Amino acid sequence: MFDYSLAHWLTFFGAGLMLELAPGPDLLFIAAQTGRHGRGHGFAAMFGVWTGALVHIAATVLGLAAILARSALAFSVIKWIGAAYLLWLGIQSLWSAGRAAAGERRSTAAAPSRWAAYRQGILIDLLNPKVALFFLAFIPQFVVDGAGPPAAQLALHGLLLLAIAGLFEPALILLGDRLIGFFKGRRRLAAWTERGVGALFIGLGARLAAAHQ
Repeated sequence: MFDYSLAHWLTFFGAGLMLELAPGPDLLFIAAQTGRHGRGHGFAAMFGVWTGALVHIAATVLGLAAILARSALAFSVIKWIGAAYLLWLGIQSLWSAGRAAAGERRSTAAAPSRWAAYRQGILIDLLNPKVALFFLAFIPQFVVDGAGPPAAQLALHGLLLLAIAGLFEPALILLGDRLIGFFKGRRRLAAWTERGVGALFIGLGARLAAAHQ
């Protein structure tokens, strides 16, 4: 069971590493939560994103993602909800930047709970149909005849993608937490950083809205 060649693993892990180095809304959200509220919120957001990814992996294994790939209506509904959510997060960031520029200190701002960051991480991942289609298109390429049950192979490679994320994302959170000290007392710089995050979220939302099945 799970009898793969060395070339198979080199191709898979190489592709997985390249994908991890191409950040999207998930990684941006984790970084933003860490920068605003510290590593506790960053890890909560990360685990939320991973929970959403597990749902996508399960959907791929069960064949549910194929329904999304075939249904233009389902794709459009999830796409527009996801785009609206990213735009809302972007507007929130711009609003926070306005407060920072007005002189509110980060320490006095009411931070949302870590549970809220976890829930938002799940939503960001689940409300992006491109993630579902990615798992559906990417993982089956590594199913090898005779290496094991196809469903088990799909699950294995999906979980290994999460393991690859686990090599990078915790380190990103810890680094971001260290940078928080640099931003303390630099409200103008913090405000411009928050504006940049907001603009990125809005841009990602617009790109998702323009995406085709």
